Amino acid sequence: MKNKLLDILEKRTLGIHSGVPSFCSANKIVIEAIMDQAKRFDDTVLIEATSNQVNQFGGYMAMTSVDFRDYVYKIADQIDFDKSKIILGGDHLGPLPWCDQPAEVAMEHAKKLVYDCVAAGYTKVHLDTSMKLGDDPVDEMLPNEVIAERGAILYAECDKAYQELLKENPDAVHPVYIIGSEVPIPGGAQEEDDSLKVTSPRGFEQTIITYRKVFEKHGLSDAWNYIIGIVVQPGVEFGVSDFHIYNRLDAVKLCNRLKKYPNIVFEGHSTDYQPPAKLREMVEDGIAIIKVGPALTNAVREGIFALSMMEKELIEDESLRANFEEVLEAEMLKNDKDWIKHYHGSELDKKLARKYSFSDRSRYYFSHPAVVEAQEKLFENLSKVEISLPILHQYMPLQYLKVRDGKLKPTPHELVKDAVVQVVEDYNYAVKTNYMVTPMF
Repeated sequence: MKNKLLDILEKRTLGIHSGVPSFCSANKIVIEAIMDQAKRFDDTVLIEATSNQVNQFGGYMAMTSVDFRDYVYKIADQIDFDKSKIILGGDHLGPLPWCDQPAEVAMEHAKKLVYDCVAAGYTKVHLDTSMKLGDDPVDEMLPNEVIAERGAILYAECDKAYQELLKENPDAVHPVYIIGSEVPIPGGAQEEDDSLKVTSPRGFEQTIITYRKVFEKHGLSDAWNYIIGIVVQPGVEFGVSDFHIYNRLDAVKLCNRLKKYPNIVFEGHSTDYQPPAKLREMVEDGIAIIKVGPALTNAVREGIFALSMMEKELIEDESLRANFEEVLEAEMLKNDKDWIKHYHGSELDKKLARKYSFSDRSRYYFSHPAVVEAQEKLFENLSKVEISLPILHQYMPLQYLKVRDGKLKPTPHELVKDAVVQVVEDYNYAVKTNYMVTPMF
């Protein structure tokens, strides 16, 4: 069965504006918001999990590849979303979670990871072997040949899994693949960087040349029927408190070089917080797969914080309050491993970053039992009281407009979900034709 992502290449060859948002999140409210928006237009959605979120050892979401698939499908069933319109993807699939171990060990883990993803029915695979491993030379750049060699090993493992899958299901969709050596780290930059460099046209072509040569050596020439994208740095990134906005003039040489390769698009990582007009320009310029992650969970965090402030206004008995912000802060201080390397400066700087940072390291704590309990209690508390329009206007002005106009129910869950919808809408605008003039608005 044909992979729906191949339609992007066909449409772009015909001069039709086409792209796809890659939603990288395991947050339940985020996934619900994505699917709700897709139902409006009968869309297919691409939902991805990163290798540090989901892997054979559980990742920080305590899920395997099968667990994540079943988790997403369960949400789809709960909101009556057609599961055939879900493309599951694996992001940064490779040795990243084990990069401090020797190459032999890390690559064995990576082979198991990619095999499991394809066997579980993931049909979009980002093969990321760009990082140095434990016994790679510290003072040398990792050669493209080594990156491609490791990529070929993982591709072969994916193909093995797909052939096994075909025995069970002759209609199984063939995965498509993303490769590349200039791969931003997942979750945004750890430091603010004023020297962000766009991938050079030569660097992009060298990646293709090297991968073709290595894949041919491994007898994998047919892989290019399914390699649809190259990860490049088009000049976008975000950090703790700032982000680089896309400038198509900076990327014009790179994007012009892409025209030589009509069966390839660029995949742009870290597109979070870009203005919608800039996202659309990226898609127009060939960066047709636009990834977003922390901006989605940050929208959930903002929505829940707004509810938490409403709780302080509406629940007079302090002993009954969920105090979500305080619970989250306590959990982050109790176990700092998921933010300590990212947030720097004074104690106040770090405190503010833990709460409000664009890189949203708080997302790693939303599955902690204490945080889950606080969120549930907050939602329960505000479900028992009336959230008046003046209060809503103060703390959630965008949602206020929809509630005022009868388009949104003022329940805690729906209010937070709509905060995510605001982000999803930007990405729909980027990949759709005439999106903002649809009668739905």
